[in-house]
Amino acid sequence: MKRQYTDLHKYQLRMIDWIKANKKCAIWAGVGLGKTATTLTAISSLLQENNNYVHSSLINKVLIIAPLRVAKYVWPVEIKNWDHLSELSCTVLRGTASQRKQLLDDKAPIHIINKEMVQWLVGEMAIRKEWPYDCVVIDESSAFKNPRSKRFKFLKMANHKISRMIQLSGTPASNGLLDVWSQLFLLDNGERLGRTFSVYKDVYFNSDYMGYNWTPKEGSKERIYRKITDKCLTLKKEDYLELPPCNKNIITLTMGEDFARQYKELEREFILIMENEAITAQQAGVLSNKLLQFCGGAVYSDGNIQDGVMLQNITGTKNWVTVSEAKINALKEIVDELSGDPVLVAYNYRHELMRLKSAFPQGRELVYESDIEEWNKGDIPIMFVHPASAGHGLNLQAGGNNLVWFSLTWDLEAYDQLNGRLDRQGQTKPVFIHHLVFRDSIEERIMERLENKHITQTELLNAMKEKNE
Repeated sequence: MKRQYTDLHKYQLRMIDWIKANKKCAIWAGVGLGKTATTLTAISSLLQENNNYVHSSLINKVLIIAPLRVAKYVWPVEIKNWDHLSELSCTVLRGTASQRKQLLDDKAPIHIINKEMVQWLVGEMAIRKEWPYDCVVIDESSAFKNPRSKRFKFLKMANHKISRMIQLSGTPASNGLLDVWSQLFLLDNGERLGRTFSVYKDVYFNSDYMGYNWTPKEGSKERIYRKITDKCLTLKKEDYLELPPCNKNIITLTMGEDFARQYKELEREFILIMENEAITAQQAGVLSNKLLQFCGGAVYSDGNIQDGVMLQNITGTKNWVTVSEAKINALKEIVDELSGDPVLVAYNYRHELMRLKSAFPQGRELVYESDIEEWNKGDIPIMFVHPASAGHGLNLQAGGNNLVWFSLTWDLEAYDQLNGRLDRQGQTKPVFIHHLVFRDSIEERIMERLENKHITQTELLNAMKEKNE
């Protein structure tokens, strides 16, 4: 049964008014507050008013930029779910380059692309010497937080042709206030925070002597908040939704003697010699990656192991060594305790996915739209999800209320977004988010880092919320 306009919440009507009143604006709203339906309602209104010649500054053609799975499944489905959006039509630009070029000529008022296609689209439109999109929606604008990224640079090239922009994000500053510059630049061409990223950093931040770490100068946070408040509407889901409690649970695991020795040796000397195999880490980033793999129970190797010790991943291009089954066994205990209740399992590496599939043959990897539908019907007891592909926009709350982080991520945005697939509007049960964490390992530091990042982002959202009220 389709939902009606009258089903929109008052805070959603406020967001609609904000979009219509501000040609280029951001909505920083928590996961599950219905940003997609809200934005589509505003777009529908602007398109209809333009057709009725009510106002000359409205819109004719809309481009929506979103994460891949959200672009393919969420935005098109949301249009179908609401009765008052029935007049809207959209086309997802997908397929080969040739197929996408043909779809560019589709007359639907809304075109949708995944964020990786921005460079292609801007380049193609430059060849055509046209830009039909007078309104651009960026779903999860934090994907444009890196001013050095190609997607930011190419969209910046087309920015002067865009009369309306709507940025949506629940995590606009997952790594701190440095993240907001490029997002704001797309809204005001540097009017508020400076014309260049280097100017922004020099004015508001201090760096360490290596230039790697930047911390806000005294009073800078408040100055930044004041400058951007007229562009950013901030809403926190805790203020508007009465959701069941979300419980975070850390399950501490203890390394076995051999496992702990190997882990410490890898951590200490950047190299672990295991049987006939050398597993090396040449720099801190690689080491961190190796240690995370190690905690997951396996690690990609640099060569070949004899006598069947080596396993091969799904791509056939990398080998790995299994070093521990502790997390697999811990997950089995959780599954047994749930007694048939569905559970999402977050993994980071392909070797983890292969080992999980082997240990839990009843589980399924989230790949297709049908997987989402079957999960929400309760037909999938265990679903394996990667935070990079399932972390944005997907509605998974109908299928269960348990999530296990088999392995962790440094990325607060991916962490929060994946948790929000269950902890969102429509959830009827308390949500339980379990973390499998080895004692005295890099995973404990990751949990601390996620909490520290959360403080920064929470400070920003709270400050912005107060200024919007």
